[in-house]
Order: sequence, then structure tokens, then C-alpha cells
Amino acid sequence: MAADLPAGEATPVQRPLIMRYAARSDVGRIRAKNDDSAYVGRHLAVVADGMGGHAGGDVASAATVLDMLHLDHDDHDGDAGTILADEIQTANSLLSELVHINPKLAGMGTTVTSLLLADGKLHFAHIGDSRAYRLRDGEFAQISIDHTFVQRLIDEGRLRPEEAETHPHKNVLMRVLGDVDASPELDLDTLDVQPGERWLLCSDGLNYVAGHVVERTVRETKDLRECVETLVNLTLEAGSPDNVTVVMVEITEETPDDVSTAAVDIVPSQPVTEAPAADSEAAGSSPDPETSDVKSPAADKAPEKPAAAEPPPSTDPHLGEHLSAEVLRQELASRPHELVGAAATAAESGSIPTIAGRTVARRAATVLTHKADAPVAEVDDAALGQPKPRRWVTMSIAASVLVVLTVGLWLGYAWTQTRYYIGEYDSRVAIYNGVSQRLGPIQLSTLEAVTEIQMDSLPQFSQQRVRQTVPARDLYDAQRIVKNLEGTGTIAPPDECLTPSPAPSPTTAPAATPTAPAPSSDPAAPAATPAASPSPTTACEGGQ
Repeated sequence: MAADLPAGEATPVQRPLIMRYAARSDVGRIRAKNDDSAYVGRHLAVVADGMGGHAGGDVASAATVLDMLHLDHDDHDGDAGTILADEIQTANSLLSELVHINPKLAGMGTTVTSLLLADGKLHFAHIGDSRAYRLRDGEFAQISIDHTFVQRLIDEGRLRPEEAETHPHKNVLMRVLGDVDASPELDLDTLDVQPGERWLLCSDGLNYVAGHVVERTVRETKDLRECVETLVNLTLEAGSPDNVTVVMVEITEETPDDVSTAAVDIVPSQPVTEAPAADSEAAGSSPDPETSDVKSPAADKAPEKPAAAEPPPSTDPHLGEHLSAEVLRQELASRPHELVGAAATAAESGSIPTIAGRTVARRAATVLTHKADAPVAEVDDAALGQPKPRRWVTMSIAASVLVVLTVGLWLGYAWTQTRYYIGEYDSRVAIYNGVSQRLGPIQLSTLEAVTEIQMDSLPQFSQQRVRQTVPARDLYDAQRIVKNLEGTGTIAPPDECLTPSPAPSPTTAPAATPTAPAPSSDPAAPAATPAASPSPTTACEGGQ
């Protein structure tokens, strides 16, 4: 802000706001590789903490950060906050494609916490558990909200903040970029900004340093470089079981000396003999990713390869085809910045994870100019000499498939309406037309009739059968089953009951009532026995 001036003096023009910055990333004491990435420049600061997958954490964070670094300027065509959010969504799509073509990366993801300074405003975008703190007017506060399981418990009042650090699920993330089913839900905000305010962006590795120690360090350490070094060293002294990345930003007015201030060339600049990526793409040519990044003069005399020839599939954990290091050098050398962590490693080697099937120039144009893929695909097809499919042919095929699917579904539904079954409705036996299944939200049956048979009047076995539904061939068959339930308590007709044990023949006992024995003249003869009675007829029971 301009200082107050005596009356009568002209007010100087306010200079544009920029970021002064420092950054550092460390693998920590335990981890074998650094999955964190960060970029910071005059107008953009990004911290990403990767996780999961065979090589996934470093791939996810590096791909995301390097896909966003072209936003580091203040001349955006449109709302800068919307552009920042769209770019993060684009990075998420890139990660999804990487997982699709390389299943070894399944489960990978990354957090993103970013600031974009444009038009005198600070645009904030965040997802995951990396953090953003602000020190302004003497007040130090966390601006980001952790998208973790324990934070949700805290918000719902089911967990105290002091219990979060020891909770067994403290590292479970609820929102993240990468191999997830749903589109990422970002926290977005546009904030007023003033010269002198400071921002701290960090991965969750810094959580091993007590909050009050972090705050005191940010308040009392005036030099930004010294501040990030102190915070990382404190983390290492605490044991640092995780990677740790720290970015410090101070908002200030731009001065003429800022042309080269705080520039850190992570990737050394080399002479450029290659045509710019966008021009190469427009001409339908692409550099060969299998050759050196710097094209030699002899290459112009070599036989030309097909412009859109793709490299063979690779088992390289970084997916084989990469954005050329030369294109990346041009982008990074165009302005002061710091690039640290996995993104810096990828930039030094030129191993930028990208999509198989995209040429180097095509990917370069996507990253650096954010062009749509469709026009590039047309250029590639033309360069190969392949005819473009006519639009009406594609539409005809799609329409035919849609008609076949519609007819098939209709015929299937019509068949279900020829079926019937017995089920339960309002604790009574009922007849249904259709089948007892659903097709998504569509119920494939309707209630045909409700009988007076109460469910609790049936034997237990019959109740279970009805609740599980009893299929019938047609309406007549369904009515027969209901009649059997009403008469015998079972779904089987009477002639299907078990046959009782045979009774003695009527010739053995001609009379139903036994007769008194006649006197015998032989005193030794035994007393006459009454004739055996036939067994009563056994009725069908519900259990049979």
C-alpha cells in the first residue's frame, strides 16, 4: 500500500503485486522416495503431496504441478479463479488417464493446495490435507481445511482436536485428485490481498512440528529462505517419518529489480535449436521422444518419419513417452521460480508423465498453451494421410446401436409382463404381474390382486415361500396356487400330498365296531381278540 503523503503532493501509481518466495522439499528420515512436489513463482504457488500406486505418488504430484506451472502470470483471459479450478480438474483427468493406461498406478492420487495472484486478488484452490496458513496484520491462521476423516469427526463434534494426531485413521483422506470415481470437489475462494502478508503452504509432513513452533518461526524469521530451511530442519529433527515440503510466500509490490530476483533454475537452460512445440504441432510434425531433446542439424537431412508416429508401449514407471526436457526448459527459463521435490526430479530428467498416444509436441502444447485436444487429433490424422470418418456414418452407427438397445429392452420388458408370481402385500397373500426384480429404478412388476389370506394364518414354511415369491406360469396358475394356500396352507395341490400308510383290508374287519366274542366250548382256547380297526385317513398338513 502506498504510504500517506503530505497534502498537495501527487499520489504515486500503485505498482502491481507479486510474490517473493522460497521453497524446499525433503524426503525425510524414513521414506525411500519423495512423493511431494511444489512450484512457486511471481504469481503461482502450488504444493502437491502424492500417494499410492506402484510409482504413483511421485507421478501424481509431479504431473499435477508441471501441468499447472504455465499459470504463473497475471494476464489471464477470463476469471483467474475459474481458470485455476479448471486447470486442477484438467490435471485430475490426466491422472485418471494415466491410471487407465497403466494399471500399476491404480490407487495413486495427490493433494493440491495452490495460490494464484492476479488482478490484485489472491485466488485459492485446495483439496486434500496439505495446508495453507496466512499471517496478516499480526494474525496467523490456517486458511485451508483438511479433507480428512478425523477432521470430519472434529467438525461433527465427535472428536476433540487434540485427539486427532493420535487417531488411528488420521491419514485417511476424504477428497483427493487421481484414481477416484467422482469428480474432485475443490475448496475455492477469492481473497483480498495486501502487501506484507505472508503465506505458508506445506505438505502434511510439517504436522510433526508443533503448531505454535510453526507460527513463531513464520512470525519471527524475516528472511523467507531462512524460514523454510528452519521449518524443514525442525521436521527432520522430529524424526520426519514422511516427506516434507514447505513454500513461503510474501506479497509485495513489484520493483524494477524484480526482473531476476529470486530466480532459481532447477533445470539448467540449454541452447534451443528445436522449433516451438505449438509451431511443430501446427505443421503436423512431432519430435521423436526416443531421440535426444536437442535436435542436431543433421536431423534435418534424415528421412522423415510419419508425423504422428507413436512410441512403442513402455514398462517404465513414468510411462515411457515424456514431454521433452527442451520444451520444459523453455517454459521454466522464461521466468523466475522454484521447483522442488518429485517435479524437480522429473524436470531434470525430462521424464514428465504423460499419455501414451499423445505426441511430444501435442502434450507440450496442452501443457504450455492449454489447447484443446480435438484440433490436434485432426492434424495428426491428416499427417498420417488417413481419411476422416464422415460425421453422418458415425451418427448412423450410433443411432442403429441405440435402436437395437431400445428394441431389446422393450422386448425384454414385454416378456416380463407375461409372467406372474405370488408374493406378500400388506401382510396378505397377493398376485403380481411381472417378475420380482428391478431394473435400476424401474420395478418390473405390478400388483394384480390382493387376497383375503392373512400371512400369519399360513404355516411357517408357506409364509417363507410366499415372502421369497412363488413364480407362476400365467394368471390361471397363480390363481390355482392361491386356492391351494387357502385350502391346504401349501402351494401344492391336494393330489401332491404325501400318501398315508396303508390300512388293513376291509375283509379283515367287516364291521367298523368290534363284536363281543362268542363263548368257546374249549376252556383252553384263548379269548378272542377284537378285529383291527382301519387307520384314519391322513390329511395334508402345511408341513408336508
